[in-house]
Amino acid sequence: MTTSGIPHRDTGYFSSLLTDYLEQNPKLDFTYGRFPTLDQLKAQAQEKCAAFPEAHRQVLVEVLQEQYATLDVAPEVAKNISALGSKNAVTLTTGHQLCLLTGPLYFIYKILTIIKLAEQLRAQAPELGVVPVYWMATEDHDFEEISSFQFQQQKFQWTKAAEGPVGRMNLEGLAPVLEAFSKVLGKTLHAEKLLDSIANSYGSASTLAEATRCLVNGLFASYGLVVIDADHPKLKTLFRPQVHRELTEQLAHTKVQEQVEKIKQDYNSSYKPQVAPRTLNLFYFYDGGRYRIEKEGDNYLLVGTSKVFSQQALLQELEANPENFSPNVLLRPLYQEVILPNIAYIGGGGELAYWLELKSFFDASNVLFPILLLRNAALVLTPKDEKKCKALGVDPKQLFLSRTALLAQKTKALSELDINLQFFKDTLEAQFKTLEAIAKKTDASFIGSVAAQRAKQFKGIDRLEQRLLRAEKRKFKAQLQRLSNLHERLFPKGNLQERVLNFSSFYCDYGPNFIAQLYREFDPLGQDFTILTTGE
Repeated sequence: MTTSGIPHRDTGYFSSLLTDYLEQNPKLDFTYGRFPTLDQLKAQAQEKCAAFPEAHRQVLVEVLQEQYATLDVAPEVAKNISALGSKNAVTLTTGHQLCLLTGPLYFIYKILTIIKLAEQLRAQAPELGVVPVYWMATEDHDFEEISSFQFQQQKFQWTKAAEGPVGRMNLEGLAPVLEAFSKVLGKTLHAEKLLDSIANSYGSASTLAEATRCLVNGLFASYGLVVIDADHPKLKTLFRPQVHRELTEQLAHTKVQEQVEKIKQDYNSSYKPQVAPRTLNLFYFYDGGRYRIEKEGDNYLLVGTSKVFSQQALLQELEANPENFSPNVLLRPLYQEVILPNIAYIGGGGELAYWLELKSFFDASNVLFPILLLRNAALVLTPKDEKKCKALGVDPKQLFLSRTALLAQKTKALSELDINLQFFKDTLEAQFKTLEAIAKKTDASFIGSVAAQRAKQFKGIDRLEQRLLRAEKRKFKAQLQRLSNLHERLFPKGNLQERVLNFSSFYCDYGPNFIAQLYREFDPLGQDFTILTTGE
């Protein structure tokens, strides 16, 4: 495997907010606590261990042992679950929806990032028990977002009537989708192994949460990954005080809104929040569905139903059945940090963007804000892809350009003509400056005419440049078509590969070695987007 990197800012696929955070722009200092380094992770661990309740550890271990009771638990996983009962154990957490067959590639990258970082931190601080945890977003109710995956150029869609939390869903109607997938996967040894794993996961489970836990466990158990489903009565009981405060004080709305306004004031006046806080950031499980709670006067409504609670009735329900209350996207991070001895959250750019809105809310809730780390990201090339790049004379880093810009750049490189007419513009610019100076000395009204003529001339040069470019593109049509095909393969419809393809697109050829190679090459604390070529 060969590996190189490109700064996230240079890829063009990450927001200024995210890249400024990675570069530690001082204007964002107030949006987070510690920045991700090994020393800061150790300091975070000491603070978290001192504050995390022993009773929470006991409940956490009990719940995990219950959730793994039906699985063949690998020694590495059993050891990590047991370790969480120790006062010096901490977690590194990533979360993701229960996407069918894990969904896009970056699901795998998230998990590998926390596994690799856990290894690095254990080596640096052997006194700590460092456990990588995948948080299943079982309470999410957006079925459409998780119901498909893409293998190479083909999309597989699970269609069913669905409502309520996806983790509790049965697997009705999924078998034909997996059967269709099996027919295109091929007959390689690795493909057969993957199909066995799928059958073992989805074929024997009664819910999507069970199937996802089994599948992820099969892929990562040897690395000691612990999978948690927080949709559990005992865990919700630990979070009851925070839910009570949300119902009675709406603290999240107040504090998140304050931080959003401060980001606008101190960082970027045009900032638009990744997630806007609601007055109440809770859902309620009712009659098979997950409904948003909305306060209206002295009452609480379940939006989309006729159900109404008085405050007293709702608080009594919280005391009796805390499992019926579900945090939304802004409250879920607090829930995570209350029930886990967590020191860092590892996520994608969009996730970290809304985490950066939460620091003041955590402070007001007296919960330690975790270190935020951008997950590893990658562009994976097969040896064949690498050969095509060399044959076309293209550095893989150039492929991060838009297809239009890439083809234009390549055309200019192939052409014997100087298609770039900037030298004409430079000459004209100097001439128009002279005209403007003359106009100012004669009649100021001429300045507008000079500006209009300048715009007209520059527009004409731009049109001429585009015509020359089109003509040269026709001359090199065959080479440009090969380059366009390569770009479409690696950046499907202009998207990052990792946001479209499923891991099976590579696993069927390379098997577990695909994951092992990624694990070896990823550097969680590095600053670059990874470009790598798979080995045999």
